[in-house]
Amino acid sequence: MNGNTGYAVFFFPQALEALGEAIKPYLANQPEGPHIFCKEIDTGGAFTEMTLVGKDAEGHDVQVELMVPGSMIRMIVSAQNEAVFGFGPRIAAPAVGAA
Repeated sequence: MNGNTGYAVFFFPQALEALGEAIKPYLANQPEGPHIFCKEIDTGGAFTEMTLVGKDAEGHDVQVELMVPGSMIRMIVSAQNEAVFGFGPRIAAPAVGAA
């Protein structure tokens, strides 16, 4: 997808429970529900591989690869920009040439 800046990956509630404390540092708890925002995703095998980008304690860029069984994932949403990601109403852009 052109302009794609990442993916929001949502898990089944039972998967979050099974993963427990290990998954919590990676979750974004937003109004649309807990999810992981990742830069890249590979769903080609039994495990779904997610590439996350963040900062370490010293402020340096870090890249983390997180793999979970594909059966734990409820939904993957392509996001244009993490700041505007959500399920709320969208306002259409004005048509070209509209007065």
